[in-house]
Amino acid sequence: MRPELKLQLMDTHAGGDVSRIVTGGICPLPGDTVRAQMEYLRDKADGLRTLLLEEPYGIPEMSVDLLVPATDPEAVAGYIIMEVMGYPIYSGSNTICTATAVLESGIVAKREGWQSFALEAPAGLVHIDALVRDGVVEAITCGGLPSYIDTYQASIHVPSIGDITYSVAYSGGFYALVDATSLGFSLTLDEERKLSECAYQIVEAIQAERGFSHYTLGDVGPLPFLHFMGPVEQLSDHSYRSRSATYVHPGVICRSTTGTGTSARLALMNYEGKLSPGDRLETVSLRETGFIGEFTGVRQEGKHQVVENTITGKSYVLNRADIIINCDDPMVDCGGLTHILTSARVDENQPG
Repeated sequence: MRPELKLQLMDTHAGGDVSRIVTGGICPLPGDTVRAQMEYLRDKADGLRTLLLEEPYGIPEMSVDLLVPATDPEAVAGYIIMEVMGYPIYSGSNTICTATAVLESGIVAKREGWQSFALEAPAGLVHIDALVRDGVVEAITCGGLPSYIDTYQASIHVPSIGDITYSVAYSGGFYALVDATSLGFSLTLDEERKLSECAYQIVEAIQAERGFSHYTLGDVGPLPFLHFMGPVEQLSDHSYRSRSATYVHPGVICRSTTGTGTSARLALMNYEGKLSPGDRLETVSLRETGFIGEFTGVRQEGKHQVVENTITGKSYVLNRADIIINCDDPMVDCGGLTHILTSARVDENQPG
């Protein structure tokens, strides 16, 4: 009898970006840290990512978060982030969704009011503050990665567009930061396709011209993200708002403004002297959803001013389901997958 291969999922979204939380069905992964387990998935078991982000099971605009046991004793769980571009070591929207799933699945018991716990991302320990009202997770505040400006106001020629001025921030990945107005964009939903086409060309041009190196992580691969920035509106002495759109290479405009995109904006505004600790920036997406980034402090790391920050948003649970994996389906590639499925191993251990 053929095995029934399956995964347990909780689908969620934050700001419109769907995160598929894998809550069961995967064997323990090799690696002494969540970062090492991520590297194993990337190098030896990329089939999980492609299964859930490609047809017929998913689309590239989604993300996947695999829950794993934490290796840091302070964390209640670990999680590995998967996107169309690969394996980012951190993501704000994915962290918000994963924290919500941890509460909704009972890994952490929900309590009324604010409660705190920690998760372990490939980037390290992430502190979470969760607000629960009437049993519903109303808000998640998570620590954004320390963010800084690598390049300020560089110029590059992009065929069919012209000369582009951009800055580059690191906020969990390297981001090209581009003024949307200078390119004729208002950052509304009807511009989504043109934004994607424009961002694709800019990222391709930057990748062809140069690479980027983190001051402690070293080479983290080609620049994968671009953030379109709208004008900044001051709401009060310490509160700002800006329309924004984040692009993930190749070809995806995120539904949300993204947590790391918001952190990148905070780093740029600090670099330009436009923020003080305690100030907040609300980024608003093409779909009128948003996150709130708070600038909590700054420190010097060599030549870089590194911005400490938090990201606040809300995640919604969409679905809890078993995914049945049919390896006979010509649209399904089980390569790089079956060896990490618990259902496949159970079948192997059945008596003949």
